[in-house]
Amino acid sequence: MQTIVKTPTESVELDPYCCQVARRAKAASAELAQVAGDTKITWLRRSAELLRQRIDDVQAANQLDIQTAPEYGLTDAQVDRLRLTPDRIEGIAAALEEVATLSDPIGSVIESTVRPNGLTINKTRVPLGVVFFVYESRPNVTADAAAICVKAGNAVILRGGKEAMHSSQAIVKLLHEAASEVGLPTDAVQLVQTTNRDAVGKFLQLNEFIDVAIPRGGEGLIRRVAAEAKMPVIKHFAGNCHVYVDTAADLEMARAIVVNSKCHRMGVCNAAESLLVHADIAGEFLPTLADELSEQDVELRGDERTCELLETATLADEEDFAAEYLGPIMSVGIVGSTEEAIEHINRYGSGHTDAIVTSDLATSEQFAAEVDSSAVMINASTRFNDGGEFGLGAEIGISTDKFHARGPCGIEALTSYKYVVHGNGQIRK
Repeated sequence: MQTIVKTPTESVELDPYCCQVARRAKAASAELAQVAGDTKITWLRRSAELLRQRIDDVQAANQLDIQTAPEYGLTDAQVDRLRLTPDRIEGIAAALEEVATLSDPIGSVIESTVRPNGLTINKTRVPLGVVFFVYESRPNVTADAAAICVKAGNAVILRGGKEAMHSSQAIVKLLHEAASEVGLPTDAVQLVQTTNRDAVGKFLQLNEFIDVAIPRGGEGLIRRVAAEAKMPVIKHFAGNCHVYVDTAADLEMARAIVVNSKCHRMGVCNAAESLLVHADIAGEFLPTLADELSEQDVELRGDERTCELLETATLADEEDFAAEYLGPIMSVGIVGSTEEAIEHINRYGSGHTDAIVTSDLATSEQFAAEVDSSAVMINASTRFNDGGEFGLGAEIGISTDKFHARGPCGIEALTSYKYVVHGNGQIRK
């Protein structure tokens, strides 16, 4: 079992340490690929039990992180996200149990064909292998990532934020205890024990052991991982999500969708940052919407036509239309056609989530076909682009790439496939 260090700042020799962790993960992944689905389910459920039983230990570790938070300059909101209350620990345990209920993809046959020569060719789902998961300071993500990776048959190396190190150590200790009890390789879940930022770069070079890197956090972190990794990266850089209100929209529906997309939670990647409105209905729609957004303290930055309609709007520039604000600011543009809206989205958007509000079927189909995003919402909030909301269960993140996964990355996104071919002596002529 991995040794839990007493302090998150203990120095280590990075090269041998990172290589050792990666080697152990690779060995564990080979063993884990043969572990029965029932064993993984038992591990998840036992881990949830231990979290509930050892809630005092987890909270004590979390309190150490809360006490050191001022040293890291965390805001009150960041400290709140870091805090583990009994309700939040129960939420972590419940999430583990939810992952336990998901179907185990490993070994399932995606498709099967029989060739004229009698060969049976099965396309069979297999784990990716070893996941290097880099994330920021929310300790619940430690348990979530471990659960979904192992359920999909992968070993995972967890590199969390230093701000949550004590909490993450406490959680991983319980995951290891449960693994030992049920016969799961404990090295299938390893927490990086050094807070040295250079360790991330070391792991990103170890493509002989690590099969995929997944960063989850701010754009700076994600761009660093994408630039340095020698293995594939599942990622999205930003979430500049749009809502386009078409001339054929139900305006009350549009109002509700825009407000929910922007204001439900402003600091998340699937919140709407940009609004496009067809010129034919802008005069009727925008003033009322602006009043409601103003009640939520949302600042509007618009093009010239928007500023002519709304005295409270300020003139937007190119950076505004491309921005992921993650706060109470929204860019607004008035367009003359669906084609213009699509062109604007594909130019300024991040390929994350884009929505259209319209009662015209042909327009909605055109929008869905031509907008190049991981998810297109028709008459629904952008906030639904989420693994749980899509029925995928837990997710490890949202990808805007086209290889190997796109959109919410649930368990199946953490798998690959191989062809298993059955014959009875066939030779090729």
